[in-house]
Amino acid sequence: MKSTFLLFLCLLTGTSLYAQVKSISAKVADAKGMPLAGNFLLTDTVGKLIKNGSFNGNIAITGLNNTRLRLKLSSILFADTIINIRYAGKTDVDLGTIMPEENTTTLGQVTITSSAPLMRYGNNGNLEVNVAGTILASSSSVNEILSRTPGITVNEGIISLQGKGEAIIYLNGTLIPGERLAGIPTSQITRIEIIANPSARYDAGGRAVINITTKAPGGNGLSGRVSQHLTVSNFAGTNANTFADLGYTKDKLSLSANIVLLKGSGRELLYTVRNRPDTSEYLNSALTTDWNRDFNVYATYGIGARYSFSSRSILSLSYSGNRDRLGGTVNSRNQITTLTTDNIYGSNIVRDELRKNNAIVADFTKNTDTLGSGIFFSAQYSGYRTDNEDRIEEFGGPVPRYLQNTFFQRLNIASIQADRTKFFRKDLKLEAGLRFSNVGNNSDTRFLIGNNPGGPYLPDETLSSLFDYNETIAAAYASLSAKTGKLGIILGVRSEWTTYKLSTTAGEGQDFSKDYLNTFPNLQLEFPLANGNKLRASYNARITRPRYQALNPFVTYQDAFTTIEGNPNLVPEKAHAFEIGTNFKRMELKIGYTYTIDPLSGAALRGNTPESYVLKSINRSSDHTFLASVTRPFSIGDWWQSINTVSITYGRSFDDQYNYATGKVTPQAYLYTSNTFSLKHGIKLQLLAWYLGDRYYGIRHDDKRSIITAGVEKSMIQGKLKIGLTANDIFNRSIAEGDYNVGKTQVYYNRRYGNNYFKLTATYRFGGTEATPQPQRQAQPENNRAN
Repeated sequence: MKSTFLLFLCLLTGTSLYAQVKSISAKVADAKGMPLAGNFLLTDTVGKLIKNGSFNGNIAITGLNNTRLRLKLSSILFADTIINIRYAGKTDVDLGTIMPEENTTTLGQVTITSSAPLMRYGNNGNLEVNVAGTILASSSSVNEILSRTPGITVNEGIISLQGKGEAIIYLNGTLIPGERLAGIPTSQITRIEIIANPSARYDAGGRAVINITTKAPGGNGLSGRVSQHLTVSNFAGTNANTFADLGYTKDKLSLSANIVLLKGSGRELLYTVRNRPDTSEYLNSALTTDWNRDFNVYATYGIGARYSFSSRSILSLSYSGNRDRLGGTVNSRNQITTLTTDNIYGSNIVRDELRKNNAIVADFTKNTDTLGSGIFFSAQYSGYRTDNEDRIEEFGGPVPRYLQNTFFQRLNIASIQADRTKFFRKDLKLEAGLRFSNVGNNSDTRFLIGNNPGGPYLPDETLSSLFDYNETIAAAYASLSAKTGKLGIILGVRSEWTTYKLSTTAGEGQDFSKDYLNTFPNLQLEFPLANGNKLRASYNARITRPRYQALNPFVTYQDAFTTIEGNPNLVPEKAHAFEIGTNFKRMELKIGYTYTIDPLSGAALRGNTPESYVLKSINRSSDHTFLASVTRPFSIGDWWQSINTVSITYGRSFDDQYNYATGKVTPQAYLYTSNTFSLKHGIKLQLLAWYLGDRYYGIRHDDKRSIITAGVEKSMIQGKLKIGLTANDIFNRSIAEGDYNVGKTQVYYNRRYGNNYFKLTATYRFGGTEATPQPQRQAQPENNRAN
């Protein structure tokens, strides 16, 4: 009787007793048709787990018996994609080809909705920051994006990861120099990945890796973006940044081009006090240096071509370059008080600097099976040229002096690379590769001195010098990823044979020649816990080589008693980093310890005269750093996304050469919060703040810093046009300040940048299909040390 009643009820309502989804199938690919790999999570509508697993281009789920389901696809290659599935007459649901994207797309029976979080941690503990579709895309530079990323600090052009140290930068998997950051259109960045514990496949330089992924043309047809940024600062002046990029795809061929133009001014102000309280050689020097920069012509440009022989075989060729002409003045005032004198010395410098950089990259990628095995080849060449001419007026001494300082540098970098990835099964992978690079760096510094503005000028051989440096690095690596039961293991080793020759005429002339072998092992362990949590542990050995300019002993004039000079005696620093981390109820927790040998640093050291000082890069003996960090994201629907980080760093530095005075050691607190509010009518609000507390680490002290930033963005014309307004560093608290005692000198410094500004942005997107990320397996050149 009950069965008859149910059958009658179903006939009345038009519902079948068997009206349920039995199986789901789909293909997952990018806009070029290349299969995408990732993980899937299938739940019912209340979140109860039904099935989960991984996929590589194809999804096939059977044994189901549900009317409504929710399928979530996740991967580092695309934003999380949620698919709501409802029975609509077919028990075997074929979703067709799914191309994950940020906007809502309707595919017959299925509605795909994706609301990408601003930031999230991947399964390996790497932090992924989504830029495309967020308010971060309105940033004028990569440095600006990174300064708003949890755990990242940007200080004096150095990008560091909290508790780790200086990071190296990759663009689409390719190591790049710091100079190229300014030329990356932020509107083309899809995401930034912060790799705190790099595997052996990454270059051994740097303590961490920051990989920036940009878009490539997708679909067929023409597409592009034009963006205009206007920045106004009472302190630094006004800048206008123009970005334009264009892409065209026809079947297997993709072409792209971009250009960035910067026009305006910038400013940096440094106040330094050097005090020698010793009564036998008392000195107090209060120095103010004011850099007023004119960006006369700052142009960065690039073109690229990509041909897909098939969905598994791709050849690409790209060219990028920049031509920068920097003008402006440097004004220095130095009040020096000794036992017998009290005088103000000064200098006015008129600058004229031209930089020309060019880089060509060719690479070939081929996937050899559906698991992800493949081969990769790359060849690269980069050429960097700097020509500088300063006209200097010096006063305050017995008679005024007039100087002319000319400097040119030529830097050439070439490299080739081959990589092989082999999957023996889904959970057993071997990666191996070879790489060879050669660097040639030479410069010519000349000083001419006269007693009148019109001359005559005579050469000063003590300040002039020639420099020549050649370096070759041959590298090989192997990395094995496997699972033993539930335990995941990544074991790798990288070896680098370095040979270099250095010659300089500075001083009495020096010649160096050396070759050495370094081996860098790494180990990562991963163990799943209950409720999807994971426990991770890692060990990494890393090396940071000195920048090429830091090795060059040429003289950069700052004032009559202050110069900046390179140090050819620098040696690379080596670091051993240990870390344990876990995710627990959406929290990411980690603790770590890093031991550094010969850490690279800088200091103001006594010069050849009692009043003079030289700013020079140096090696200290060792650093010990401990880190504990907690990150917790949360969201309320799709309208409020927030990520928050709290970390404590405790470290001590040691020196056995420069007679630093030792002092107390205290922990340093770091607090970070980023909040994005998605309101109606295409309006987004962002409130971001970070605080970096006082740090005492034995031989130095860094004062606290903070930033509060607020922004609003409005989307119009179906999301093609975006207008934004940002107020950065509202209370002007991002000032680099600190002190230390070296030798008999107490040094205090206060450096101010133009971070306090208002910025208006407008970005217009035109053309067809939204672009998709480029492949991440690309070459790894050595030119990060060019800056």
